[in-house]
Amino acid sequence: MFTGFALTVRFTLRDGDAALRFDALVAEVVEAIRAEPGTLVYVVHTPVDEPLTRVFYELYADRNAFGAHEDQAHTRHFLKEREQFLTSTDVVFLNEMTELSKRPGTEGP
Repeated sequence: MFTGFALTVRFTLRDGDAALRFDALVAEVVEAIRAEPGTLVYVVHTPVDEPLTRVFYELYADRNAFGAHEDQAHTRHFLKEREQFLTSTDVVFLNEMTELSKRPGTEGP
């Protein structure tokens, strides 16, 4: 059974300029994040009708993979630089209910 580790992060940005600069910061680090072996899903969303909000959905192979992600130089750079663009950050850690989930790799026989 898969026991991944997931979270959502909701960022509220100061203004339109901050949103553009935040997105540029994400673009700086996303290729390195894609190369992390334990980072399974890293998706950035903009909620409908909320142009100053970004919601990240992140899925890691396990808690250790999340820790490895947090220890990367590119992640530390992002965590440090992002604050200048934000008015708030809301992090929610998630436990998967595997019996109610559908995602790649969970298809039946």
